[in-house]
Amino acid sequence: MRRALPFIAFTLAATGTLAAGKDWAIYGGTSDGNRYSSLTQISRANVGKLAPAWAHSMEAGGDPQTHPLAINGVIYAYTPSLKVIALDGATGKQLWQFDSGVAGRGAQRGMTWWREGRETRLLASVMNFLYALDPATGKPIESFGDKGRIDLSHNLGRDASNLYLSLTTPGVIYKDTIITGFRTAESGPAAPGDIRAFDVRTGKLRWAFHTIPRPGETGHDTWPPDAWQKAGGANSWAGMVVDQKRGIVFAPTGSAVDDFYGADRIGSNLFANSLLALDAKTGQRLWHFQGVHHDIYDRDFPAPPVLIRVRHAGRLVDAVAQPTKQGYLFVLDRITGKPLFPIQEMPTPASEVAGEVASATQPMSRTPAPFARQHLSEELLTNRTPEAHAWALSQFKTFRNDGPFAPMRLGQQTIAFPGFDGGAEWGGAAADSKRGIIYINANDIAWTGGLTEAPATRGLGAATYQSNCAACHGTDRRGSPPAFPSLAGIGQRMLDGQIAEVIRTGRGRMPAFPAIQGDTLKALQTYLTTGEDNADAKEVAGIAPAKYRFTSYRKFLDPDGYPAVAPPWGTLNAIDLNSGEYLWKIPLGEYPELAAQGMANTGSENYGGPILTASNLLFIGATLYDKKIRAFDATSGTLLWQATLPFAGNATPITYMAGGRQFVLIHANNARDKKAPQGSAYIAFALPR
Repeated sequence: MRRALPFIAFTLAATGTLAAGKDWAIYGGTSDGNRYSSLTQISRANVGKLAPAWAHSMEAGGDPQTHPLAINGVIYAYTPSLKVIALDGATGKQLWQFDSGVAGRGAQRGMTWWREGRETRLLASVMNFLYALDPATGKPIESFGDKGRIDLSHNLGRDASNLYLSLTTPGVIYKDTIITGFRTAESGPAAPGDIRAFDVRTGKLRWAFHTIPRPGETGHDTWPPDAWQKAGGANSWAGMVVDQKRGIVFAPTGSAVDDFYGADRIGSNLFANSLLALDAKTGQRLWHFQGVHHDIYDRDFPAPPVLIRVRHAGRLVDAVAQPTKQGYLFVLDRITGKPLFPIQEMPTPASEVAGEVASATQPMSRTPAPFARQHLSEELLTNRTPEAHAWALSQFKTFRNDGPFAPMRLGQQTIAFPGFDGGAEWGGAAADSKRGIIYINANDIAWTGGLTEAPATRGLGAATYQSNCAACHGTDRRGSPPAFPSLAGIGQRMLDGQIAEVIRTGRGRMPAFPAIQGDTLKALQTYLTTGEDNADAKEVAGIAPAKYRFTSYRKFLDPDGYPAVAPPWGTLNAIDLNSGEYLWKIPLGEYPELAAQGMANTGSENYGGPILTASNLLFIGATLYDKKIRAFDATSGTLLWQATLPFAGNATPITYMAGGRQFVLIHANNARDKKAPQGSAYIAFALPR
């Protein structure tokens, strides 16, 4: 059925901000990324009456983490297999579906809407392809790129066709361009993280900014001379925001590869781990702030920044606030890049691993105070039971524990606190720009990691495994369940064809590995299923020999599977950025079985962020184990409403109007909780009629 083209999806406010009204037409709500809605039908007085309005169920098996768009009563979203769907916002009825034919799984957090006059386009990505779709039908607009799509692995200055690359967080619009980053592999070989602008009508490249600078470009001297030809990462995967009035795009970047051993990239590695302010028309760098020098800690900037106006030193300042995995909130003047609160370069531990040269200092912010704990001590170990405490203490004494910037050590686990999943994560923050207040959720559990010496000689299967799989599944293939499952005995659980499909397309948080093909794929499958490894390692294409490998990501969990540190394990925070002071801080989430035993309000891991409405309601799902969505009073942090979802709401919700009713919509799935029944759905709530 063909629907009339949607008309006004957003308004251009006097400040130049593309703002949400009855619709939610931009990833993050507004071009400022403040996840704010002016809707007030749902208020603090009636939010307790919210009830399920509709649900759209889908297949299990993926974790798209989608923050949908809502435009003129139509929802635009992804399925777990990355099909694009349009739903009636009032009923959940499917209107159309676009199947690109590209197999893919994993994060696909949103899409981009563009409108000029009566011309509209929905820009949606599936893995490395960016499509321009007709919003009324879901059909590709063939005048865009190659019959409706462009391949983001092209125009990177080197052949990236066999490398993993996916636009997991949507691009941003400035006039008639879409500006994008992408996700790439976290071990070599990986694509260079260029930030690029494309014409929304033709798909042609307008400009590119090289985050791994080329000869003659600023920052080239912070890498080895030939790094621009072979280094990877430094990519903007978390999402961007645009100051529409000034024409500035703010792009946070991630770390360079490899994540934990950087002997082949000695130097501070600009523009990895940086917040970049670029001219949105030309891509010219205006300023940058690097949050981690020579990152060997996996401390990407994990979330889009937020544009916010604050009162500082007696005057109003247009600022940009950048959350971090390590729990700092960097607040900078968005025109000059100068910090509004002191940021100090503090001494950090040296690396003890041969060939590695850690940065002598790292930038640290004490105002606002970190929103996640920074240093694990015996006093912060779990006291859930005496036995759990005794176990945690015995393990703790074996770890290296030198604060948030301790390099990995050879043959010993190093504590990462907060863990490799933050602090802040990709869900981002909400903000009240009128009052200068930001709301951010955080993880607050410990992880560990280390380095191990790679075997001097090994066959093709083991070499491929160690280069691509060991960081998550361990050098011994036993993983760190439940987050990173064991691959031991995988041949008894999956057929060869199924294993190959997962390697090729990814699954859940696991990226795709399209470069693993032919004999290499066969050798890897044999190694995974039998442990046999006979082929010569020199046959591995594109895998540079490395002396050291990351042992694996390991959550510091007690023998019963709970965090081995004291609660809170997850928090929700309200911070006044005029003063840098906290207005409130509360635990977010709980474990139902612990709550039944009287241990409630522990907080839990949480993925997905909050949204804020003009009626001072803060909506958030995110919590991994209790499967709830909640509404808080934004002024006090008081819980006003909660509902249990069929699956975990590990995505950021939206709110919009359809058929005269205000809805709150969230995507939910259990991909991150393997012990729970698997499934996926979009669930909408509204006030009773």
